[in-house]
Amino acid sequence: MSDILIIDGDTAYTARLEQDLARHNLSAACCNSLARAMGMLHTGDYRVVLLGDDLSDRDSLDCLATIREIPSFPEIIFVSRNRDPDTAERTIRDGAWDYLTKPPNIQRLTVLISRITDYQQERRSARPPVSLRRGGIVGNSRSLQSALDSVAMAAASESNVLIIGETGTGKELFARAIHENSPRRKKSFVVVDCAALPDTLAESLLFGHERGAFTSADTHAIGLVRQADGGTLFLDEVGELPLPIQRVFLRVLEGRSFRPVGATTEIVSDFRLLSATNRDLEAMVASGDFRRDLFYRLHGTRLQLPPLRDISEDINELTCHFIRRHCQRLRVESKGFSPDFLGALMQYDWPGNIRELMNTIEQAINKAGRENILYPRHLPRMIRSRVARRAMEDPHPAETGHDIAMGEREHFPDLKTYRADQIAHIEQHYLARLMDLANGDIRRACALSGLSRARLYTLIKLHNIARP
Repeated sequence: MSDILIIDGDTAYTARLEQDLARHNLSAACCNSLARAMGMLHTGDYRVVLLGDDLSDRDSLDCLATIREIPSFPEIIFVSRNRDPDTAERTIRDGAWDYLTKPPNIQRLTVLISRITDYQQERRSARPPVSLRRGGIVGNSRSLQSALDSVAMAAASESNVLIIGETGTGKELFARAIHENSPRRKKSFVVVDCAALPDTLAESLLFGHERGAFTSADTHAIGLVRQADGGTLFLDEVGELPLPIQRVFLRVLEGRSFRPVGATTEIVSDFRLLSATNRDLEAMVASGDFRRDLFYRLHGTRLQLPPLRDISEDINELTCHFIRRHCQRLRVESKGFSPDFLGALMQYDWPGNIRELMNTIEQAINKAGRENILYPRHLPRMIRSRVARRAMEDPHPAETGHDIAMGEREHFPDLKTYRADQIAHIEQHYLARLMDLANGDIRRACALSGLSRARLYTLIKLHNIARP
């Protein structure tokens, strides 16, 4: 298995660099397009990316942010044809480890890779050994585990956290998980829906007001910031915060003090700040729609959540979870589902992410009525039509990440590794379904599976299977 991925359109250059690294006992794989590289990064475990500036399908500088969002967090060394100070500054600002020119000095490059290895090992050893309270977070994919590692690290600190993810990826769930695993968990978790803050009442809602401060202020009111004293303040969709309120809130962050509307004295509130957005705040800063100084204040720690299409291996467990939850809420018997029902869910691209999956499962249960098994027929017509279209466009719709990896020449595993990987994949899905059907009852699970209690416990621990 290669530790290093070389991305560049110049195949002669990548072949030479791969050979140079091999002479220093460093294993590298090569790729000449970002599209192929992203597939390899999602299915492999590369710790270093050597990103060149000769890609035909996308500008290399724009690739930096995309690669940095890979949950395994590979470090990037940018390798350019030109010695350009502006480009060097931008690459470091966008998260690259270093900037080199072609052809890179192999001695310097190997030293950089060694330092990256030391840094990554130190980072892993520094992870707090805690048992996380997950709340409603479901799944065991590598991407989700990386996000949960970030939750554990964020919970152990007091720094501001900016949670970034598409709509429906569970940003509030992760914010609550940080709070529930922090020393502030016994205090309030206060949510501010920035998208719903009316301009005229925003200051009053955030900071409170005195009686008579304005026409409708008949009573004294405590604002959300003060309610979060000792606990956590969560700014949901912070990109929607009006510019005038951004200015006021920046001052609150600097001193943790504020003045309610109509008051003459300031009040101190000791709160931990978490924020979330589905927007590109850096682009908003560049366009003048978001304050640069506030952006830097919010961006103490960055937590990037994967979209559901990137963690499709979690769809089975999520489906079981939502079926169980909806059936309990609707007071109906728990339902199973056919393989082609799960297949349809796996083939859909889920633009609304986990929230859309949750609502889809509820619709399917309602449509099934008294039927005990869910079939594709129970899914919304819009989803079924998109799956059908995709099946016509893609001749191999069921191809998994494991099969894709097999198709990459540079990433081709030996038979023993591939067999072990496939068996582990099958066991994980089987055990998740088994424990769901047995409702967490070990004795019943043993009877259904034919496994001994000791063997079942071993497999549950090995595959990190959650018990209902």
